[in-house]
Amino acid sequence: MPDAAGEDAWMPHRARDTVTLRDVAAEAGVSLATASRALGGGRSVAPENARKVLEAATRLRYTVDASARAMNRGSDAIALIADDLATPAVAAVVAAMERQARTVDAFVTVSSTRGLPELQAATIRNLAGFRPRALVLTSTRISQDPAETRVLDELLAFERNGGRVILYGSGSVHLPFDAIAVDDRGSARLMGEYLARTGHRRVIILAGTRERAYAAARTSGYVEGLLAAGADVQDIRIVNCAVSRQGGFDATAQLIREGLGGTDVLVAINDTVAIGVLSACRAAGIDVPGQVSVTGFDDVPLARDLTPRLTTVALPFTEIGIRAIEMAMRERPSEPVRETFRGTLTVRGSTSG
Repeated sequence: MPDAAGEDAWMPHRARDTVTLRDVAAEAGVSLATASRALGGGRSVAPENARKVLEAATRLRYTVDASARAMNRGSDAIALIADDLATPAVAAVVAAMERQARTVDAFVTVSSTRGLPELQAATIRNLAGFRPRALVLTSTRISQDPAETRVLDELLAFERNGGRVILYGSGSVHLPFDAIAVDDRGSARLMGEYLARTGHRRVIILAGTRERAYAAARTSGYVEGLLAAGADVQDIRIVNCAVSRQGGFDATAQLIREGLGGTDVLVAINDTVAIGVLSACRAAGIDVPGQVSVTGFDDVPLARDLTPRLTTVALPFTEIGIRAIEMAMRERPSEPVRETFRGTLTVRGSTSG
């Protein structure tokens, strides 16, 4: 059992109600001076050290004091707030943002909120105290719900105090901020049309969960494309599932137990779900694409390395990440800028025809 000194060294802020700058420096593994310069927006701090300090301050819920808040905004930090950092698509955008940020002597710090409005609002409020140049929010679940309205209020307050807000997601264009959106519906329509044209008429869509705006848009796009290219609406079945590899596996395993009944293709809401679909088919001895085709959406790096390689809709994550940094580093325009990216159909070995 550690002695008192050892325990205190392991968790220096445990016994105190107020977290100090010294605690943040210790947590980040940097000097007190480095932590002070990083939180003050000093350009002399190495990007890696600045990132460590901001992430440590967020973990410890450190609040910058009033005098620091009154300093002129000068940080080149860009704070990314995401629902789930484990999502390959978000990871691809983060990687692109970090690469682009280095080219302009900025750096990116990342926080995850699990999509919870209360945690989103608290994270925005805490990060705003460190005066980043911009906040990039990947969640688009901001509605009239009181909890989500608080998120909007925090973002508006951040911009009033001189910061920049950039939203990334399919439902972001109706909000009063610069936004980067994906045309999920139009992109998914490309897949639906391709499948119907290549003889895939009996379709099961693994559609994720209803509360995800992008999932609903993609499902609508799949159906529109299938119908436009000649599929019969009675041959299209929509099945909800968790948006995860396990969700795709479990839903597909259940469908296999029930009997696929001549299904031509299993259409996943994204590549992560599609990976679970392929695993369930492999476990049940079902040949893909010999017995059933499988498709995804996103084109995460693993999609190219699966067996068979996954037919999917490729989103331009690198371009999206670069554009987010470009928006963050420029002066705020008089009117919000909205840009929309569309995916491209990428046919590989998981579909027949």
